[in-house]
Amino acid sequence: MNCKKQFPFRVGTTSYIIPDEIIPNIEYLKDKVDDVELVLFESDEISNLPSERDIAKLFAIGERHDLTYSIHLPLDVYLCSSDSAIRERSVEKCRKVVELTEALQPSAYVMHAEAGQGMNVNDFSEEEKVAFADSFRVSLEGLFSAVSVQSSEFCVETLNYPLQLLDKVISSFELSITLDIGHLELYGYSVQEHLVRYLPRARVMHMHGIKNGKDHNGLQHMRAETLSLVMQALHDNRDQARVFTMEIFSEDDFNASCAELMKYST
Repeated sequence: MNCKKQFPFRVGTTSYIIPDEIIPNIEYLKDKVDDVELVLFESDEISNLPSERDIAKLFAIGERHDLTYSIHLPLDVYLCSSDSAIRERSVEKCRKVVELTEALQPSAYVMHAEAGQGMNVNDFSEEEKVAFADSFRVSLEGLFSAVSVQSSEFCVETLNYPLQLLDKVISSFELSITLDIGHLELYGYSVQEHLVRYLPRARVMHMHGIKNGKDHNGLQHMRAETLSLVMQALHDNRDQARVFTMEIFSEDDFNASCAELMKYST
């Protein structure tokens, strides 16, 4: 399936559609989509961070095929932790990825604002929620003092808590938003309200369906009314630089998602 250059935004998907490493996935996707989200991670046991040679290959493919890259910063960073040492390690992980990928001229950097593995901000006291936002502010100050990328290229993703908790921080740093529609549906938040509130600042959309209570399934598993609502909003608020990432992880879901999406092509 081919979704490239079909919409008034850049259609993308993840760098893990076929069961292979990043470069073969890019080769597979280069003529099918406009953007690929590079899902990057690094730990003591395993890392998929591209080498400088890989970065050069990715840049060359992008130049030849009008393909951009959005960068999903590592998931195991906790920029809102109450522990300063954890925040500092998290900022350093982000800095390393930003500096490694800056040569790709990314369409966006997607970031999670989290306090720790398995921690649910909805369970926090009001005082802890204030501290959560302040910890995020401190982490951002550290990150932006260490990188040269504009803050507007960083997109805070909607997760399992109300993003309004971070509105003041997001505004003060002039950050952008990743509207993860799958997360909104999964956690019971109003898609309509989030589109009204955040679409003007949404540099990235994350689109995926829910199946058997699990997200990150193909668009064929999205509620039809939700997908229609989002597509109407994107056609009404055209932005050719906005990235519409089908955040899925298999070839079957990719093909089915493209087929679903093409029902809305003009």
